[in-house]
Amino acid sequence: MMTSSAPGPRVIQGGMGVAVSGWQLARAVSLTGQMGVVSGTALEIVCARRLQSGDLGGDMRRALEHFPVPGVAERILRTYYVAGGKDPAAPFRPVLRFSLQPSRALAELTIAANFAEVFLAKEGHDGLIGINYLRKIELPIPFACYGAMLAGVDHVLMGAGNPADLPALLDALARHQPVELPIRVQGATSADGEHAIRFDPRAYATPGQRPPPRPRFDAIVASVDLAEALAADPVTRPDGFIVEGFEAGGHNAPPRGPRRLDDTGQLVYDERDVVDPRSMAGVGLPFWMAGSYGTPAGVARAVAAGATGVQVGTAFAYCAESGMAPEFKRRVLELAAHGEVPVRTDARTSPTGFPFKVVQLPGTLADEEVYAGRERLCDLGVLRTPYRKPDGTVGYRCPAEPVAMYRGHGGGREANTVGRRCLCNGLMAAAGFAQRRAHGYTEPAVITAGTDFTGVRELLRRLPDGQDAYHAADVVAYLLGPEEEPA
Repeated sequence: MMTSSAPGPRVIQGGMGVAVSGWQLARAVSLTGQMGVVSGTALEIVCARRLQSGDLGGDMRRALEHFPVPGVAERILRTYYVAGGKDPAAPFRPVLRFSLQPSRALAELTIAANFAEVFLAKEGHDGLIGINYLRKIELPIPFACYGAMLAGVDHVLMGAGNPADLPALLDALARHQPVELPIRVQGATSADGEHAIRFDPRAYATPGQRPPPRPRFDAIVASVDLAEALAADPVTRPDGFIVEGFEAGGHNAPPRGPRRLDDTGQLVYDERDVVDPRSMAGVGLPFWMAGSYGTPAGVARAVAAGATGVQVGTAFAYCAESGMAPEFKRRVLELAAHGEVPVRTDARTSPTGFPFKVVQLPGTLADEEVYAGRERLCDLGVLRTPYRKPDGTVGYRCPAEPVAMYRGHGGGREANTVGRRCLCNGLMAAAGFAQRRAHGYTEPAVITAGTDFTGVRELLRRLPDGQDAYHAADVVAYLLGPEEEPA
């Protein structure tokens, strides 16, 4: 077991959004000697849409050529690749949705897509690459982890839920043993038995194929209590922790105290939600602080209190190598350069039920008119939740789907649908993969960020005349440079 004094990267780049932390960004960070992280969210859909967009640089096809199981790459290319790219007005071809019994085609696509993302991030160097998953998006996890492991991923990071099951799952995959990941089914009782997603890696490997190496596992937590509980049991003990404060972008943990809203309808966090890194140091495992630590002073503060380093998201999300669509990146950077970026911690936006940070950009799903004008539908289903049907079988529903459909799915409560945004389509659009609908309608984006843009503003201030973008290497150099008062 590592101790808190063991060496590790000083900076971990956050695994953000859908394809915002793509392989290009992770590779650029890793080349600086720090740890780049790819987002593992919905990579099966991202891979399919990159191929349908023509894979103009040939990167996805090059990565798939190295996939170790014969025939899989050919089947994926035959299904999704469009030479030169699809007609921009045409919709993307759909990808099958996950269930407790996913099809082999979907399993192969998920394994191969995670392999390809990590392969490209690691190509040509020996730096550290991690992959970030959400526990809330649980059905793809065993397949996705296995694909990343086949490409030699160094770290797996997981948040948005309790990651207690992951150490044992990674151990088993590294021995080519079958795995079961427990799945919570809403409305199920003990009489229904346990539900799980099952995966046998041997069924997807060639005869005699060696098991992949076991990556380190970093649990993303928001409290010392959870960290101590995970570390106390050898079965659930991770190799390290990422401690995300409520200032971090994307999904946040709910407040630890009573649920309260301020005058603008945002959740109220207080001192109970602030994690003292000195308390984390007592857990005895390496940890990185995240959320308002993205400055040289933040790095120094975390390290002085016993942290190995920091995880930084927002500054990397808006750098040149990030996968955010250039239009949205430019608009947020303009706001940062000339004042404050309006970021709202919204308790209703995410279908997961977790608070979610949303940049209030006109023309995106943060805009109430845009939200009201979008026809509700759930065609990607990444955030669907299993529930028990009256006949005892398992169905799937999402609070962002049509209200009548949600009510019909096992009596879903209409109150759960109020204000819910389709993050699946919105985050795809934020990365430049917006779906086209009938009559020319294009899915609007959801843009997320942390609340602290101090580092972004400083990096913009340092740009030479005539240059309007900073790079991942600039972020790392800034974070590890001398402490300075922000201009």
